Amino acid sequence: MQITVSGKQVDLSDALRTRVSTQMDTIAGKYFDHALEALVTFSRARSFFTCDINVHAGRGLQLRGEGEAADANTAFDDAAEHIAKRLRRYRRRVNEHHRDLAQRTKPEAARQYILQEEVNGVDHAATDGRTLDEAFATVIAETQTEIASLSVGEAVMRMDLADQMVMMFRNSASGVLNVVYRRGDGHIGWIDPGV
Repeated sequence: MQITVSGKQVDLSDALRTRVSTQMDTIAGKYFDHALEALVTFSRARSFFTCDINVHAGRGLQLRGEGEAADANTAFDDAAEHIAKRLRRYRRRVNEHHRDLAQRTKPEAARQYILQEEVNGVDHAATDGRTLDEAFATVIAETQTEIASLSVGEAVMRMDLADQMVMMFRNSASGVLNVVYRRGDGHIGWIDPGV
């Protein structure tokens, strides 16, 4: 597994970098042997350190863990335990999902865009008679993504593993595009236009 350890306005010692690499290899080997890469970022906020771990654990599967503490080592331990706990909880379902991938069709390719929220410093609600297409015409970022064929439970699992707010997928039961999302009250919402 390729592990990148970086710090935002924080100097990291060689001992911390070695410890992070060793522990991430251990976690990957114990819970998920074919993880591809991990990005571990340390930063400092006021009187505590934060650690953010993003793991690309396979085809379309992202894991995210965060930790904060008075020192960088403890913040990393907190974030690593967050990742390990998620992997323990979902390990069986992830393995079942990967076994099923061989029987499924290849995920559809799609593009994901991030659009500018404001136009020339003007709030997006006050578009001065312009259409929404004109108000949100500036693309800030564009990435390649996949729309996988999943069950609703698998989509919720992937959304949780990646710590995302929303996920679009093709429902494996109906073949229709569906969306699951995290509601403001903490529950999961599901949009199924095929009903």
